[in-house]
Amino acid sequence: MKSLFYVPVRELSEKLRTGETTPTELTEIFLTRLAKYGPNLNAIVNLTTDRALKQAKKVEAEFKKGKIRSALHGIPWGAKDLLAVDGYPTTWGAAPFKDRVLPYDATVVKKLDRGGAILLAKLAMIEIAGGLGYRQPNASFTGPCKTPWSLNHWSGGSSSGSGAAVSAGILPFAIGSETWGSILSPSNNCGISGLRPTYGQVSRAGAMALSWTLDKLGPLCQTADDCGLVLEAIAGPDPNDNSTMQKRYRYRPSGGQFKVAIFKGCIEGAENDVAKNFLNALKIVEKYATVDEIEFPDFPYEQVTRLILNAEAASAFEGFLEEGLCAKLTAPEDRYTAFSRFSILARDYLKALRLRGHMAKIADNVMRPYDAVIAPTSKKTAPLIDQEFKKTIGGPTQDIMGAVGNGAGLPSVAVPTGFDITGLPTSIQFMGRPYDENKILGLAIEYQNRTNWHKKHPAEFS
Repeated sequence: MKSLFYVPVRELSEKLRTGETTPTELTEIFLTRLAKYGPNLNAIVNLTTDRALKQAKKVEAEFKKGKIRSALHGIPWGAKDLLAVDGYPTTWGAAPFKDRVLPYDATVVKKLDRGGAILLAKLAMIEIAGGLGYRQPNASFTGPCKTPWSLNHWSGGSSSGSGAAVSAGILPFAIGSETWGSILSPSNNCGISGLRPTYGQVSRAGAMALSWTLDKLGPLCQTADDCGLVLEAIAGPDPNDNSTMQKRYRYRPSGGQFKVAIFKGCIEGAENDVAKNFLNALKIVEKYATVDEIEFPDFPYEQVTRLILNAEAASAFEGFLEEGLCAKLTAPEDRYTAFSRFSILARDYLKALRLRGHMAKIADNVMRPYDAVIAPTSKKTAPLIDQEFKKTIGGPTQDIMGAVGNGAGLPSVAVPTGFDITGLPTSIQFMGRPYDENKILGLAIEYQNRTNWHKKHPAEFS
């Protein structure tokens, strides 16, 4: 059933409805691929085989009765291993928790269960979601996760396994999380589509907390359209997460003529092929959108977001550090780097929170005339798996899109734009104002309607 490996969710759903395949058949196909390729990619923590086969049997009986719960009914998926799943270990990518079982399901898991999706695996991640200061791909007890485009290169962090699994066609979609770059990074490195939703769009109940005011859960998929289908299934209010918005999200991608802006200087310092592919992508976008150039005024965007992240991570893992559990982590730097964060003063954290309010106003004022701001998802392709990735950047880094996007809780969707000379994927992101997922998804879908980069898949796994 090779033809099913890279079929988008919308098409898989149609094949299930028409009887071309069944939930049990899909489940068995992808369980086989997970077992075959997952270990080679270091992408899998645990398979949820018994749970999956039981779910498949249940939804298959519902299909026979004509009961279809959602577009995800019968579709296999994988969960980043910071999402609790009752009866299976939830490790947070960290050796001290490799056998820990939490006796409940995360809200996202419950919602996907209700939609009829079938959970097949807990997926590898950077230990503690990268919150303790890692510098290298080898920061997980399951080993450095590889991009399917080159087993010598990293799949990205911290949703490493989620990106690799979708890129290798061993799962139709996966759920990841982002505090700063952890959905967009693997989307870039693995050549797939990934959506970071607006802060509060998706409940984090039952997920590991790294930074309470920055954490977001979102989908990694074959296409931007798939991201929209998954987002509708997992979004919405949850009494167990007070940050969630009360209005239910409905996936209705925007169409027509768009107006977008390029972030000034967004390709400065980018690798040559990243810049070239972005400019080629821009030519496509110009066919269905007017394009301006904008500039964010001078402001300590990165410092503000970084301080909030570090202070909240220190608080979230205070007990973990005090108990000395960090000494059991895989990456040497994760064993000591986080202790410096205890020195962050309360007045500095409160000042950063106040400045974040100003940052959000700046972003809203600059972005208000536009449907999205666009830029390369990353200025670099995937780094070598045996190198410290921060050393490969070279010089001072500038990630204003990441700082503003995460600090202000803005949605962004990343889709592939091609490859560099070595065959590693590149990507473009469309970042919108709060709750404008349908606008940015509409832009990304139109881009994918006019290109075929999302239809390219690594030969070794095709």
